[in-house]
Amino acid sequence: MNNSHSKTEWIYKKRLIGASVKSAIESFPAVVISGARQVGKSTFLKYEFPDFKYVNLDNYSILEQAQTDPASLWLDTDRIIIDEAQKSPQILSAIKLAIDATNRKKKFLISGSSNLLLLKEIGESLAGRAVYFEMFPMSYGEIKGTGNPTNFMKLWDPEIKLKEAHLTSIDPVPLILKGFMPPLMYLSKRNEVLLWWEGYIKTYIERDLRELSQIESLIDFRRFLEACALRTGNILNQTEVSRDIGISQSTVFRYTKLLEVSNIINRVPPYYDNKTKRLIKSPKLFFVDPGLCTYLAGYNDEEALKTSRELGSFFETLIFMHLKIFSSILIPKVNLFYYRTTSGKEVDFILEWGKKLIAIEVKMTNKPTFNDIKNLLAFITEHPRTTRGILVHTGSSIQWLHSKVVAVPWWWLVS
Repeated sequence: MNNSHSKTEWIYKKRLIGASVKSAIESFPAVVISGARQVGKSTFLKYEFPDFKYVNLDNYSILEQAQTDPASLWLDTDRIIIDEAQKSPQILSAIKLAIDATNRKKKFLISGSSNLLLLKEIGESLAGRAVYFEMFPMSYGEIKGTGNPTNFMKLWDPEIKLKEAHLTSIDPVPLILKGFMPPLMYLSKRNEVLLWWEGYIKTYIERDLRELSQIESLIDFRRFLEACALRTGNILNQTEVSRDIGISQSTVFRYTKLLEVSNIINRVPPYYDNKTKRLIKSPKLFFVDPGLCTYLAGYNDEEALKTSRELGSFFETLIFMHLKIFSSILIPKVNLFYYRTTSGKEVDFILEWGKKLIAIEVKMTNKPTFNDIKNLLAFITEHPRTTRGILVHTGSSIQWLHSKVVAVPWWWLVS
Protein backbone atom coordinates (compact mmCIF):
# COMPACT_ATOMS: atom_id res chain seq x y z
CA MET A 1 0.00 0.00 0.00
CA ASN A 2 1.15 3.53 -0.68
CA ASN A 3 1.21 6.26 1.92
CA SER A 4 -1.69 7.99 0.24
CA HIS A 5 -4.91 6.93 -1.39
CA SER A 6 -6.94 8.66 -4.04
CA LYS A 7 -10.13 8.64 -1.96
CA THR A 8 -9.05 8.75 1.64
CA GLU A 9 -5.86 9.21 3.57
CA TRP A 10 -3.99 5.95 4.05
CA ILE A 11 -3.41 5.16 7.71
CA TYR A 12 -1.55 2.08 8.91
CA LYS A 13 -3.70 0.02 11.27
CA LYS A 14 -1.99 -1.90 14.06
CA ARG A 15 -2.42 -5.67 13.92
CA LEU A 16 -3.16 -7.82 16.94
CA ILE A 17 -0.35 -10.28 16.27
CA GLY A 18 2.24 -7.48 16.37
CA ALA A 19 3.25 -7.86 20.02
CA SER A 20 3.48 -11.66 19.73
CA VAL A 21 5.67 -11.51 16.61
CA LYS A 22 7.97 -8.89 18.16
CA SER A 23 8.40 -10.99 21.27
CA ALA A 24 9.03 -14.15 19.25
CA ILE A 25 11.73 -12.68 16.99
CA GLU A 26 13.71 -11.57 20.04
CA SER A 27 13.71 -15.13 21.39
CA PHE A 28 13.94 -17.22 18.20
CA PRO A 29 16.12 -16.92 15.09
CA ALA A 30 13.18 -17.25 12.70
CA VAL A 31 9.50 -16.33 12.72
CA VAL A 32 7.23 -17.60 9.95
CA ILE A 33 4.02 -15.71 9.08
CA SER A 34 1.60 -17.25 6.61
CA GLY A 35 -1.67 -15.86 5.35
CA ALA A 36 -3.77 -15.39 2.24
CA ARG A 37 -2.81 -12.77 -0.31
CA GLN A 38 -3.79 -9.21 0.64
CA VAL A 39 -4.31 -9.84 4.37
CA GLY A 40 -1.57 -7.30 5.06
CA LYS A 41 1.57 -9.37 5.74
CA SER A 42 3.96 -7.18 3.75
CA THR A 43 2.57 -3.91 5.12
CA PHE A 44 2.73 -5.28 8.65
CA LEU A 45 6.35 -6.40 8.31
CA LYS A 46 7.51 -3.15 6.70
CA TYR A 47 5.88 -0.90 9.29
CA GLU A 48 6.49 -2.94 12.42
CA PHE A 49 10.09 -3.94 11.60
CA PRO A 50 11.69 -0.95 9.82
CA ASP A 51 15.18 -2.01 10.99
CA PHE A 52 14.96 -5.26 9.01
CA LYS A 53 16.15 -5.45 5.40
CA TYR A 54 13.11 -6.24 3.22
CA VAL A 55 13.38 -8.75 0.35
CA ASN A 56 10.35 -9.79 -1.73
CA LEU A 57 10.63 -12.93 -3.86
CA ASP A 58 7.71 -11.74 -5.99
CA ASN A 59 10.40 -9.65 -7.69
CA TYR A 60 11.73 -11.89 -10.47
CA SER A 61 15.28 -10.55 -10.30
CA ILE A 62 15.47 -11.13 -6.55
CA LEU A 63 13.90 -14.56 -7.00
CA GLU A 64 16.67 -15.49 -9.45
CA GLN A 65 19.24 -14.29 -6.94
CA ALA A 66 17.59 -16.31 -4.19
CA GLN A 67 17.67 -19.43 -6.33
CA THR A 68 21.29 -18.92 -7.43
CA ASP A 69 22.99 -17.48 -4.35
CA PRO A 70 20.54 -17.06 -1.45
CA ALA A 71 23.20 -16.19 1.14
CA SER A 72 24.01 -12.99 -0.82
CA LEU A 73 20.63 -11.59 0.23
CA TRP A 74 21.74 -11.22 3.85
CA LEU A 75 25.48 -10.66 3.56
CA ASP A 76 25.19 -7.08 4.85
CA THR A 77 22.64 -7.60 7.64
CA ASP A 78 21.71 -9.77 10.58
CA ARG A 79 18.00 -8.87 10.38
CA ILE A 80 16.09 -9.68 7.22
CA ILE A 81 12.52 -10.12 5.98
CA ILE A 82 11.96 -12.75 3.27
CA ASP A 83 8.53 -12.09 1.78
CA GLU A 84 6.67 -14.64 -0.40
CA ALA A 85 9.12 -17.35 0.65
CA GLN A 86 7.08 -20.10 -0.97
CA LYS A 87 8.39 -18.87 -4.34
CA SER A 88 11.77 -20.42 -3.53
CA PRO A 89 11.46 -23.24 -0.98
CA GLN A 90 15.16 -24.04 -1.36
CA ILE A 91 16.00 -20.73 0.31
CA LEU A 92 14.95 -22.30 3.60
CA SER A 93 17.95 -24.60 3.67
CA ALA A 94 20.20 -21.58 3.21
CA ILE A 95 18.40 -19.82 6.07
CA LYS A 96 18.98 -22.86 8.28
CA LEU A 97 22.71 -22.81 7.48
CA ALA A 98 22.92 -19.07 8.19
CA ILE A 99 21.17 -19.49 11.54
CA ASP A 100 23.43 -22.33 12.60
CA ALA A 101 26.64 -20.73 11.28
CA THR A 102 26.06 -17.53 13.26
CA ASN A 103 24.98 -19.30 16.46
CA ARG A 104 21.44 -17.99 15.93
CA LYS A 105 22.52 -14.34 15.81
CA LYS A 106 20.86 -13.73 12.45
CA LYS A 107 17.14 -13.03 12.61
CA PHE A 108 14.74 -13.99 9.82
CA LEU A 109 11.13 -12.91 9.40
CA ILE A 110 9.67 -15.20 6.74
CA SER A 111 6.25 -14.71 5.19
CA GLY A 112 4.29 -16.50 2.53
CA SER A 113 0.89 -16.66 0.89
CA SER A 114 0.92 -20.42 1.18
CA ASN A 115 0.29 -22.02 4.56
CA LEU A 116 3.96 -22.68 5.15
CA LEU A 117 3.22 -25.13 7.95
CA LEU A 118 1.67 -27.41 5.33
CA LEU A 119 4.73 -27.28 3.08
CA LYS A 120 7.14 -30.14 3.72
CA GLU A 121 10.23 -27.99 3.12
CA ILE A 122 9.46 -25.65 6.01
CA GLY A 123 9.08 -28.35 8.63
CA GLU A 124 12.25 -30.14 7.55
CA SER A 125 14.46 -27.05 7.17
CA LEU A 126 13.47 -24.93 10.17
CA ALA A 127 12.53 -27.56 12.74
CA GLY A 128 13.46 -26.26 16.18
CA ARG A 129 14.48 -22.87 14.80
CA ALA A 130 11.21 -21.14 13.93
CA VAL A 131 7.87 -20.24 15.46
CA TYR A 132 4.77 -19.86 13.34
CA PHE A 133 1.92 -17.37 13.07
CA GLU A 134 -1.05 -17.12 10.73
CA MET A 135 -2.34 -13.72 9.68
CA PHE A 136 -6.01 -13.35 8.84
CA PRO A 137 -7.99 -10.45 7.34
CA MET A 138 -8.48 -7.49 9.67
CA SER A 139 -10.75 -7.93 12.64
CA TYR A 140 -13.60 -5.54 13.33
CA GLY A 141 -11.60 -4.16 16.26
CA GLU A 142 -8.46 -3.66 14.14
CA ILE A 143 -10.45 -1.74 11.55
CA LYS A 144 -12.01 0.43 14.26
CA GLY A 145 -8.69 0.80 16.08
CA THR A 146 -10.12 -0.44 19.38
CA GLY A 147 -7.07 -2.44 20.43
CA ASN A 148 -6.92 -5.82 22.16
CA PRO A 149 -10.01 -8.10 22.38
CA THR A 150 -10.63 -7.56 26.09
CA ASN A 151 -14.22 -8.78 25.90
CA PHE A 152 -13.08 -12.10 24.44
CA MET A 153 -10.54 -12.47 27.24
CA LYS A 154 -13.19 -11.86 29.91
CA LEU A 155 -15.00 -15.00 28.82
CA TRP A 156 -12.19 -17.24 30.04
CA ASP A 157 -12.41 -16.04 33.65
CA PRO A 158 -15.32 -17.73 35.48
CA GLU A 159 -15.02 -15.14 38.25
CA ILE A 160 -16.01 -12.33 35.89
CA LYS A 161 -19.79 -12.02 35.83
CA LEU A 162 -20.84 -9.90 32.88
CA LYS A 163 -23.51 -7.33 33.67
CA GLU A 164 -26.68 -7.41 31.64
CA ALA A 165 -26.97 -4.34 29.43
CA HIS A 166 -28.70 -2.89 26.40
CA LEU A 167 -26.11 -1.84 23.85
CA THR A 168 -26.04 -0.57 20.29
CA SER A 169 -27.24 -2.89 17.55
CA ILE A 170 -24.87 -3.19 14.58
CA ASP A 171 -26.04 -4.97 11.44
CA PRO A 172 -23.34 -7.48 10.36
CA VAL A 173 -24.75 -7.95 6.84
CA PRO A 174 -22.90 -5.01 5.18
CA LEU A 175 -19.63 -6.24 6.69
CA ILE A 176 -20.26 -9.85 5.67
CA LEU A 177 -20.96 -8.67 2.14
CA LYS A 178 -17.90 -6.43 1.91
CA GLY A 179 -15.30 -8.52 3.70
CA PHE A 180 -12.32 -7.69 5.89
CA MET A 181 -9.31 -7.56 3.57
CA PRO A 182 -7.30 -4.36 4.31
CA PRO A 183 -7.64 -2.81 0.80
CA LEU A 184 -11.44 -2.96 1.14
CA MET A 185 -11.34 -0.36 3.93
CA TYR A 186 -10.90 2.35 1.31
CA LEU A 187 -13.72 1.25 -1.01
CA SER A 188 -17.21 2.61 -0.31
CA LYS A 189 -19.13 1.79 -3.50
CA ARG A 190 -20.53 -1.69 -3.98
CA ASN A 191 -19.32 -1.91 -7.59
CA GLU A 192 -15.77 -1.15 -6.45
CA VAL A 193 -15.93 -3.97 -3.92
CA LEU A 194 -17.25 -6.40 -6.54
CA LEU A 195 -14.46 -5.45 -8.95
CA TRP A 196 -11.87 -5.88 -6.21
CA TRP A 197 -13.05 -9.39 -5.33
CA GLU A 198 -13.17 -10.43 -8.99
CA GLY A 199 -9.62 -9.18 -9.47
CA TYR A 200 -8.55 -10.94 -6.28
CA ILE A 201 -9.83 -14.28 -7.53
CA LYS A 202 -8.25 -13.94 -10.95
CA THR A 203 -4.96 -12.37 -9.87
CA TYR A 204 -4.21 -14.20 -6.68
CA ILE A 205 -6.26 -17.33 -6.14
CA GLU A 206 -6.19 -18.71 -9.66
CA ARG A 207 -2.60 -17.57 -10.34
CA ASP A 208 -1.16 -18.79 -7.07
CA LEU A 209 -2.90 -22.13 -7.26
CA ARG A 210 -1.66 -22.71 -10.80
CA GLU A 211 1.86 -22.15 -9.48
CA LEU A 212 1.32 -24.65 -6.66
CA SER A 213 -0.30 -27.39 -8.73
CA GLN A 214 -1.67 -28.06 -12.16
CA ILE A 215 -5.33 -27.10 -12.56
CA GLU A 216 -6.74 -28.83 -15.62
CA SER A 217 -9.77 -26.57 -16.07
CA LEU A 218 -10.24 -23.10 -14.60
CA ILE A 219 -13.96 -23.42 -15.33
CA ASP A 220 -14.21 -26.55 -13.17
CA PHE A 221 -12.07 -24.93 -10.51
CA ARG A 222 -14.31 -21.85 -10.42
CA ARG A 223 -17.37 -24.10 -10.04
CA PHE A 224 -15.58 -25.90 -7.21
CA LEU A 225 -14.89 -22.54 -5.50
CA GLU A 226 -18.55 -21.58 -5.78
CA ALA A 227 -19.70 -24.95 -4.42
CA CYS A 228 -17.38 -24.57 -1.42
CA ALA A 229 -18.57 -21.00 -0.83
CA LEU A 230 -22.14 -22.23 -0.47
CA ARG A 231 -20.91 -24.77 2.11
CA THR A 232 -18.90 -22.47 4.37
CA GLY A 233 -19.76 -23.18 8.00
CA ASN A 234 -20.88 -26.71 7.16
CA ILE A 235 -19.41 -30.19 7.38
CA LEU A 236 -17.39 -30.86 4.26
CA ASN A 237 -18.76 -33.78 2.25
CA GLN A 238 -16.35 -34.20 -0.65
CA THR A 239 -18.45 -36.92 -2.26
CA GLU A 240 -21.41 -34.55 -2.41
CA VAL A 241 -19.29 -31.76 -3.91
CA SER A 242 -17.94 -34.17 -6.52
CA ARG A 243 -21.44 -35.27 -7.51
CA ASP A 244 -22.88 -31.73 -7.59
CA ILE A 245 -20.27 -30.22 -9.90
CA GLY A 246 -19.34 -33.30 -11.93
CA ILE A 247 -15.64 -33.71 -11.17
CA SER A 248 -13.85 -36.69 -9.63
CA GLN A 249 -13.50 -37.13 -5.88
CA SER A 250 -9.73 -37.18 -6.22
CA THR A 251 -9.87 -33.77 -7.92
CA VAL A 252 -12.14 -32.40 -5.19
CA PHE A 253 -9.69 -33.67 -2.57
CA ARG A 254 -6.75 -32.06 -4.38
CA TYR A 255 -8.52 -28.73 -4.90
CA THR A 256 -9.60 -28.66 -1.25
CA LYS A 257 -6.01 -29.21 -0.16
CA LEU A 258 -4.85 -26.42 -2.48
CA LEU A 259 -7.34 -23.96 -1.00
CA GLU A 260 -6.15 -24.89 2.47
CA VAL A 261 -2.48 -24.55 1.55
CA SER A 262 -3.25 -21.14 0.04
CA ASN A 263 -4.97 -19.98 3.24
CA ILE A 264 -8.30 -19.48 1.45
CA ILE A 265 -10.12 -21.99 3.64
CA ASN A 266 -9.63 -23.55 7.05
CA ARG A 267 -10.98 -26.89 8.19
CA VAL A 268 -12.23 -27.14 11.77
CA PRO A 269 -12.07 -30.63 13.32
CA PRO A 270 -14.75 -32.09 15.62
CA TYR A 271 -14.30 -32.05 19.37
CA TYR A 272 -14.41 -35.27 21.35
CA ASP A 273 -12.70 -36.17 24.61
CA ASN A 274 -13.94 -39.73 24.59
CA LYS A 275 -12.72 -41.49 21.46
CA THR A 276 -15.15 -44.35 21.87
CA LYS A 277 -18.18 -42.06 21.49
CA ARG A 278 -19.88 -42.03 18.11
CA LEU A 279 -19.47 -38.46 16.91
CA ILE A 280 -19.35 -36.99 13.44
CA LYS A 281 -15.67 -36.90 12.56
CA SER A 282 -15.63 -34.95 9.28
CA PRO A 283 -14.29 -31.37 9.48
CA LYS A 284 -16.28 -28.20 8.94
CA LEU A 285 -15.16 -25.91 6.15
CA PHE A 286 -14.75 -22.16 6.61
CA PHE A 287 -13.54 -19.47 4.25
CA VAL A 288 -11.07 -17.10 5.91
CA ASP A 289 -13.10 -14.05 4.84
CA PRO A 290 -16.91 -13.94 4.67
CA GLY A 291 -16.76 -11.38 1.87
CA LEU A 292 -14.99 -13.84 -0.42
CA CYS A 293 -17.53 -16.63 0.06
CA THR A 294 -20.55 -14.34 -0.33
CA TYR A 295 -19.07 -13.02 -3.57
CA LEU A 296 -18.36 -16.53 -4.88
CA ALA A 297 -21.86 -17.62 -3.86
CA GLY A 298 -23.32 -14.89 -6.09
CA TYR A 299 -24.73 -12.52 -3.46
CA ASN A 300 -24.02 -9.02 -4.71
CA ASP A 301 -26.34 -6.83 -2.63
CA GLU A 302 -27.71 -6.66 0.90
CA GLU A 303 -31.30 -7.48 -0.05
CA ALA A 304 -30.30 -10.75 -1.74
CA LEU A 305 -28.01 -11.70 1.12
CA LYS A 306 -30.58 -11.00 3.85
CA THR A 307 -33.08 -13.36 2.24
CA SER A 308 -30.55 -16.11 1.46
CA ARG A 309 -30.70 -19.48 3.17
CA GLU A 310 -26.91 -19.35 3.65
CA LEU A 311 -26.93 -16.10 5.66
CA GLY A 312 -26.55 -17.93 8.98
CA SER A 313 -23.49 -19.78 7.66
CA PHE A 314 -21.93 -16.55 6.37
CA PHE A 315 -22.51 -14.95 9.78
CA GLU A 316 -20.89 -17.98 11.41
CA THR A 317 -17.92 -17.51 9.06
CA LEU A 318 -17.55 -13.93 10.29
CA ILE A 319 -17.42 -15.17 13.89
CA PHE A 320 -15.03 -17.98 12.93
CA MET A 321 -12.59 -15.48 11.41
CA HIS A 322 -12.51 -13.45 14.62
CA LEU A 323 -12.15 -16.50 16.85
CA LYS A 324 -9.15 -17.60 14.79
CA ILE A 325 -7.58 -14.15 15.03
CA PHE A 326 -8.03 -13.95 18.79
CA SER A 327 -7.01 -17.56 19.39
CA SER A 328 -3.74 -17.09 17.52
CA ILE A 329 -2.47 -14.28 19.79
CA LEU A 330 -2.86 -16.23 23.03
CA ILE A 331 -0.05 -18.33 24.49
CA PRO A 332 -0.52 -21.20 24.19
CA LYS A 333 -2.74 -20.85 21.14
CA VAL A 334 -6.39 -21.76 21.57
CA ASN A 335 -7.56 -24.89 19.75
CA LEU A 336 -10.79 -24.47 17.80
CA PHE A 337 -13.30 -27.27 17.25
CA TYR A 338 -16.99 -27.86 16.59
CA TYR A 339 -19.25 -30.41 18.27
CA ARG A 340 -21.91 -32.59 16.72
CA THR A 341 -23.36 -35.94 17.70
CA THR A 342 -24.88 -38.50 15.36
CA SER A 343 -28.28 -37.56 16.76
CA GLY A 344 -27.83 -34.03 15.40
CA LYS A 345 -26.98 -32.05 18.54
CA GLU A 346 -24.48 -29.41 17.46
CA VAL A 347 -22.47 -26.59 19.02
CA ASP A 348 -20.88 -24.28 16.49
CA PHE A 349 -17.52 -23.74 18.22
CA ILE A 350 -15.64 -25.34 21.08
CA LEU A 351 -12.56 -23.39 22.20
CA GLU A 352 -9.95 -25.28 24.21
CA TRP A 353 -7.24 -23.34 26.07
CA GLY A 354 -5.23 -25.62 28.32
CA LYS A 355 -7.81 -27.33 30.51
CA LYS A 356 -10.49 -24.71 29.93
CA LEU A 357 -13.35 -25.01 27.44
CA ILE A 358 -15.71 -22.39 26.08
CA ALA A 359 -18.74 -23.42 24.01
CA ILE A 360 -20.09 -20.91 21.49
CA GLU A 361 -23.36 -20.99 19.55
CA VAL A 362 -23.92 -18.47 16.75
CA LYS A 363 -27.48 -17.39 15.96
CA MET A 364 -28.75 -14.89 13.39
CA THR A 365 -31.36 -13.50 15.78
CA ASN A 366 -32.03 -10.15 17.44
CA LYS A 367 -33.91 -11.70 20.36
CA PRO A 368 -32.13 -14.73 21.83
CA THR A 369 -34.21 -17.08 23.95
CA PHE A 370 -33.66 -20.04 26.27
CA ASN A 371 -34.61 -22.37 23.42
CA ASP A 372 -31.50 -21.22 21.51
CA ILE A 373 -29.11 -22.62 24.12
CA LYS A 374 -30.35 -26.18 24.62
CA ASN A 375 -27.40 -27.70 22.77
CA LEU A 376 -25.00 -25.50 24.73
CA LEU A 377 -26.49 -26.74 27.99
CA ALA A 378 -26.26 -30.35 26.83
CA PHE A 379 -22.57 -29.89 26.02
CA ILE A 380 -21.85 -28.16 29.35
CA THR A 381 -23.57 -31.00 31.23
CA GLU A 382 -21.43 -33.59 29.44
CA HIS A 383 -18.23 -31.52 29.78
CA PRO A 384 -18.15 -29.93 33.25
CA ARG A 385 -14.78 -28.23 32.70
CA THR A 386 -16.54 -25.81 30.33
CA THR A 387 -15.99 -22.31 31.72
CA ARG A 388 -19.22 -21.01 30.22
CA GLY A 389 -21.43 -21.09 27.16
CA ILE A 390 -21.79 -18.10 24.85
CA LEU A 391 -24.66 -17.34 22.51
CA VAL A 392 -23.51 -14.84 19.88
CA HIS A 393 -26.41 -12.97 18.28
CA THR A 394 -27.21 -9.95 16.09
CA GLY A 395 -29.23 -8.07 18.70
CA SER A 396 -28.22 -5.35 21.16
CA SER A 397 -28.27 -6.96 24.62
CA ILE A 398 -25.96 -8.77 26.99
CA GLN A 399 -28.34 -11.21 28.63
CA TRP A 400 -27.96 -14.19 30.95
CA LEU A 401 -30.08 -17.09 29.68
CA HIS A 402 -28.73 -19.55 32.25
CA SER A 403 -26.27 -19.36 35.13
CA LYS A 404 -23.58 -20.73 32.78
CA VAL A 405 -24.71 -19.23 29.45
CA VAL A 406 -24.63 -15.57 28.46
CA ALA A 407 -25.92 -14.08 25.20
CA VAL A 408 -23.79 -11.27 23.72
CA PRO A 409 -23.98 -9.11 20.57
CA TRP A 410 -21.56 -10.19 17.87
CA TRP A 411 -19.75 -6.86 17.72
CA TRP A 412 -19.22 -6.86 21.50
CA LEU A 413 -17.46 -10.20 21.28
CA VAL A 414 -15.16 -9.20 18.41
CA SER A 415 -14.15 -5.71 19.55
